[in-house]
Amino acid sequence: MPGRISIISPCRNERDYIRGFVESLLAQEVPPGWELEVLIADGMSDDGTRAILDEFAGGNPGLRVVSNPGRIVSCGLNAAIREASGDVIVRMDAHTTYASDYVRSCLETLERTGADNVGGPWRASGESRLQSAIALVSHSPFATGGARSHRLEHEGEVDTVYLGCWRKEVFERVGLFDEELVRNQDDELNLRITRSGGRIWQSPTIRSCYYPRSSLASLFAQYKQYGYWKVRVIQKHKLPASIRHLVPGGFVLTLLGLAVLGLFWSPALVLLALAIGAYAVADLAASVHTCWMAGSFRYLAVLPIVFAAYHFGYGYGFLRGVIDFLLLRRGSAASFSAITRGSSRGAT
Repeated sequence: MPGRISIISPCRNERDYIRGFVESLLAQEVPPGWELEVLIADGMSDDGTRAILDEFAGGNPGLRVVSNPGRIVSCGLNAAIREASGDVIVRMDAHTTYASDYVRSCLETLERTGADNVGGPWRASGESRLQSAIALVSHSPFATGGARSHRLEHEGEVDTVYLGCWRKEVFERVGLFDEELVRNQDDELNLRITRSGGRIWQSPTIRSCYYPRSSLASLFAQYKQYGYWKVRVIQKHKLPASIRHLVPGGFVLTLLGLAVLGLFWSPALVLLALAIGAYAVADLAASVHTCWMAGSFRYLAVLPIVFAAYHFGYGYGFLRGVIDFLLLRRGSAASFSAITRGSSRGAT
């Protein structure tokens, strides 16, 4: 039966993008009889974003601005959910563009499948050459380990999904987002949903396009955090780590071990060179294949570096997570909790 839909959006320091983003939210199509409200959780912006949001809220009764003193995504999402009055919650982040029927497609998929969380595939695009290369890599099995949520045409059950759409009662049943987690909070929530007997569903009819990091440094920092916080999720839920999570960390550990061993045993340096050479060959092959699938080789010079930023960032972060959370049993390091879009950019 028709009811109310609540769009929730975390943001921080999005002055240059927030007007277009909010306008796209307010223009979303909803089925007849459904009402739409928008709740934007501002993570204590200091670049004028909050003033722009307050201006929109003053002219749009269906839009409310929620303060997020915790600044990170999970805190912002929870602040918005607590204020939401909708029967259905739809998450929509900045740095993503949405089809005008995004919300309607979410609702139709939710009703058609009976799933507990639905969303579209992780589709990425870029504006610069480097950002476009990063977007291409995000669709490659060499970077994602074959995760189904990155397969653009996949329709069916998945372990996790991009953003998400839930009936509000799902949060009443399994709880809100884990506010300890700077990253992987969506994966962790979906884990709780599936462990409670729920289902996560991906449909290509739910269309959006994510704009990834635009520099190698910010990409490395982002995936360093993904690897780091994945260990905390594994620890919290006593999960066996999957192969795609273990391989980057295992490879980085192998390289470090051979480098140290090489100080005392010279054949280890030969093994180190062979390991690096094997990775370089695989990296180049994946880069050529990615260019071939994209129909353009203009990215070939940068793709190997982008793949390396993914793998070594995630691998290093995973190893640091093992040290901090599993071996030393201490809290998270500050460098793994920083916002990675820059001091004047978003909280995602």
